[in-house]
Amino acid sequence: MAKPKDVGKQKENEKILKIKNFSDLLDSIGSVEAKKKLLWKEAYENALNDRSTAGALLTHLMQASLISKTDHVLNGPLMAKYLERMSKSNDQILRLAELISKENENEEISMDDIFSKIES
Repeated sequence: MAKPKDVGKQKENEKILKIKNFSDLLDSIGSVEAKKKLLWKEAYENALNDRSTAGALLTHLMQASLISKTDHVLNGPLMAKYLERMSKSNDQILRLAELISKENENEEISMDDIFSKIES
């Protein structure tokens, strides 16, 4: 079984790869100004970071809450907030994909291609 540090490093590497793939996608779009690309990249990084942090906190709380029903009842609302944060991050990523797609209506980039680049 993988050590927690190894899992954390692997997730960080996956996040770095996702950001690189997203940057490559943005670089392949010629008709968008550099400032907009930079803002989109920052928005994507922030959404990934929010989702990752909320996921880690949720996992920790879930593990702690398995020990007793009282902990589960006490931590339930907080776990719901973490799930909500993860959902909002997903919505931000989807909205970003829509913005990129709309910006590139004249170019030959499909929504499927954008989603695959964002989530690969």
